[in-house]
Amino acid sequence: MATHFKIEGLRAAIEDKEILKGIDLEIKGGEIHAIMGPNGTGKSTLASALMGHPKYEVTAGTALLDGENLLEMEVDERARAGLFLAMQYPSEIPGVTNSDFLRSAINARREEGNEISLIKFIRQMESKMKELEMNTEFAHRYLNEGFSGGEKKRNEILQMMMLEPKIAILDEIDSGLDIDALKIVAAGVNSMRSEDRGFLIITHYQRLLNYITPDYVHVMMQGRIVKSGGPELAQRLEDEGYDWVKEELGIVDETVGQA
Repeated sequence: MATHFKIEGLRAAIEDKEILKGIDLEIKGGEIHAIMGPNGTGKSTLASALMGHPKYEVTAGTALLDGENLLEMEVDERARAGLFLAMQYPSEIPGVTNSDFLRSAINARREEGNEISLIKFIRQMESKMKELEMNTEFAHRYLNEGFSGGEKKRNEILQMMMLEPKIAILDEIDSGLDIDALKIVAAGVNSMRSEDRGFLIITHYQRLLNYITPDYVHVMMQGRIVKSGGPELAQRLEDEGYDWVKEELGIVDETVGQA
């Protein structure tokens, strides 16, 4: 059965200030959805709330992944259920190597006694690193420690490729990438597209969508999705900005305080 992810009426707040004001979104396996919008409209809040960041309080709504409500799960349970978040600002974790982190994450999603063998893991990791044009020495370095911004973003995609989630949320994965790195990251995402997997890409720029063609583009303002369309919508936003959307919808102030 193809993956199915459905968000209904999602509301979330931080320090009693409501940021998300009713998000409705449905992603099916094989689909790529892009969310765009001005700064401060709640895009990254949506990603964090879905993943279970303790800073955000979900006050209403559901987020069903293949019929299971993720919002009733702890963060690790959401990951095991198949949700993945490539973070905008990946953390550095001294003392934990990239390979140890990834193997532990893979085995956490497997039943006891069915852990991935070391040889299979190494082969898979080296293969994926080759696709992303990453030096294999990064496997033995501490997680993200001393990585450049672009190296951290490639590492996030490496994690996604190894973990094979059902739903991958990519939060501004294109920020800080030069054009060559952007093409490599995009190729990694495109290689993972299948009926078993859906994508939610949060971005400010059309340039990423030149290499990852979305099925749907959504505009987010004032904590809501206010307009949806196909890839042509992203191109119009690139060409004309967001003023025409605000005028069309009668929006005066789109900022809600969070990215």
